[in-house]
Amino acid sequence: MGELVLRALRDGALEGEQAVALTIKDIVESPFGFDVFNYFFVQLSSNILGGKSQSRGLVLVAFSRSPSFYVDLLESKGIDASSPSTWIQILDCYTDPLGWKDRLMGCGTITNHSWEASSMATVCKNVRNVDMLFSSIVELGKGLVGEGKNRFSLAIDSVSELLRHASMSSVAALLSNLRSHDKVSSAFWLLHSDLHESRPVAVLEYMSSMVASLEPIMRQTEGQKGGSDSQSLRENNPWKGKFHARIKRRNGKVRLMCEEFYVEQSGIRFSSASAEVGIFNQGLLPKVQFNLQLSEKERTDRANVVLPFEHQGDGKAIQIYDGRRSPLEGNNHTAPASSEKLQTSDSLGKGEIIYFRDSDDEMPDSDEDPDNDLDI
Repeated sequence: MGELVLRALRDGALEGEQAVALTIKDIVESPFGFDVFNYFFVQLSSNILGGKSQSRGLVLVAFSRSPSFYVDLLESKGIDASSPSTWIQILDCYTDPLGWKDRLMGCGTITNHSWEASSMATVCKNVRNVDMLFSSIVELGKGLVGEGKNRFSLAIDSVSELLRHASMSSVAALLSNLRSHDKVSSAFWLLHSDLHESRPVAVLEYMSSMVASLEPIMRQTEGQKGGSDSQSLRENNPWKGKFHARIKRRNGKVRLMCEEFYVEQSGIRFSSASAEVGIFNQGLLPKVQFNLQLSEKERTDRANVVLPFEHQGDGKAIQIYDGRRSPLEGNNHTAPASSEKLQTSDSLGKGEIIYFRDSDDEMPDSDEDPDNDLDI
């Protein structure tokens, strides 16, 4: 399933559509969101370099790690990112996000401060100004792909850090404008959901075409939180959890999937859990006290019921039964003494709905709307 999410980021958006967007959510019981973010970051970078992605460049907005961390991460995976790059640029919102270090240097308080030198990093000194942040991202992306129809991908390693400095409305507007920009192919970001109220989390999920939620193998109850049971859960399953993905399709349908992940020294690994996917999908049915499904015998019995208004296609003239006589009696106007006479050897095993009018004074339906020319 991780491959399915990665394929959506790699393929990007169609002409006229908004960019594909992925929100990665983690919680304190399963704090592996950054490992999942690094997985998609490395894999998408490899696809871009190999020419397998719609995007031709990648802009990384770094809030929680320095640019050198990501350079080392790429090089550890065999991706050259140390030389001047034509496919990746990093907007450094980690070194001096509010410009305090720059001011201290201007006042002489800091006399020996060296910026982290990188040919692919641009320092942002005011992350509160989301308009300037938007312009910086677009400029870096255009510098990679040019002014043609080529697009670039966007990665933000922590929207939670951005929400510390900017309002939810401004952050939502920033992400919406980036998704709507014709140069952006796909975007993904990390959110520590238990650090925020439900409204910001719901807004980011609504804006995303894909949502990946990380949960522990066994979810804690209220009584377990903070107790010895909570500690035992972490000890028994310290480096694995569940990866829940919700993918919105272009036709409006939503696909829900679940699989397990394992955090190893070399990175994160996903394992197939098809049986668990089926259970997860069945849980979406409403819990009611009656059966919503039909057995095979019930389906057969339902198919054998002959409705009085249904044309049977036997070649005879179509007559609409008005309740004055039995449809099996032809021109005989005498009503049968018992309904048992209607059951012949040919009609055994078939159901039939028979209607008798209470009196001749009742206005028959056929007099109002015969529909003699319709085969229904």
